[in-house]
Amino acid sequence: MIGTRRVELGFKSSPQAVDWPTIERLWALAGSLDVYDSAWLNDHLTDQSHDRGGASFEPMTLLAALARHVPRLRVGHLVLANTFRHPAVLAKEATVLDHVTGGRFILGLGAGWHEGEHRSLGIELPPIGRRIDRFESAVRIVKALFSEEAAHEPGVTLDAPPWRLEGATNLPRPVQPGGPPLWLGGQRPRGLRIAARHADGWNFTGNLGSLDEFRERRDVLLRACDELGRDAATLTISVQLPGGADAAERRATVAKALEYVREGAQHLILVSPAARGADGLQALTDEVVFPLREALG
Repeated sequence: MIGTRRVELGFKSSPQAVDWPTIERLWALAGSLDVYDSAWLNDHLTDQSHDRGGASFEPMTLLAALARHVPRLRVGHLVLANTFRHPAVLAKEATVLDHVTGGRFILGLGAGWHEGEHRSLGIELPPIGRRIDRFESAVRIVKALFSEEAAHEPGVTLDAPPWRLEGATNLPRPVQPGGPPLWLGGQRPRGLRIAARHADGWNFTGNLGSLDEFRERRDVLLRACDELGRDAATLTISVQLPGGADAAERRATVAKALEYVREGAQHLILVSPAARGADGLQALTDEVVFPLREALG
C-alpha cells in the first residue's frame, strides 16, 4: 500500500470486435479471481478505432447481461457518452443496474467525442462549448433524480437547459443512498470544475495522456475542490491504463501504474480488450495485477 488509502484495481474490456461467448467467458473468469475490485466497459456504438462503423455491442444492456458473472465487483462504464442518452432515461437505466447488481453500479459519464460514430448514426455532437453545457445539465438532472426529493411525490422540478424536470419522480428509488456514485471524465478546466462540484470520482485516461498531464489536471481538480470548500479526500481519483499486448508491455504497465499511484491515483483500471478473451485477462492478471498487488501491499 502506498500512502494510507488502499489502492483498488479493476479491469476494463472493450465490447468491440468480439462475440458474446468470448466476452462472457472473460467476465466469468474475472468473477472467479480474487484480485479485482471493479469491472468496466467503454461506451461506443461502433468500433472507436475506426472513423466510422465496426462491430460493437451496446454497453448498457451488455453490462446488465455480464454483471452476474462478477458478483463481488463494482461495475460501470468509463465513460458513458452523454450524447447517446437523454439524462432522465440514463438515470432510470442506472437505477435498474443499481438494483440488478445489488448496489454495485458506478455511473461513469463523459461529454461524448467520436465524430464519425455520431455522424454515421445520426446522433448530434454539438460543438465543445455547448456539449459541456449539456454535460453539466445532464449531471444535474441525474443527481436530482437520485435525490430524496425524487423518491416521493410531488417529485423534483429542475431547469437544466435544454432539459427540464417537472414534478419528476424516480421510483423505485436506487439501492445506494443518493444513487450510484457518479464518476466523471472531464479533462479540461471546466470539466474538472464540474467534477469537483458534482462527482464522486474522476477518471484520467492514461493511454491518451502522460504522467505530466495527469499531474496538471489533478492539481486543477484539487484547486477547484479547495475553492468550493470540498474535502478532496471525498473524491476518488482513478486512472485507466492499457494492460499491454506482450510481457514487455505488461512490465512497463506495472512501472507506470506505480508512478500514477505515487502521484495520487487511488483506483487503477487496466484495459484488456475483449477480443483477447479469457487468455488475455489471465495474462493481465498474472503479469500486471499480481505484481501490483505485491508492490502495493
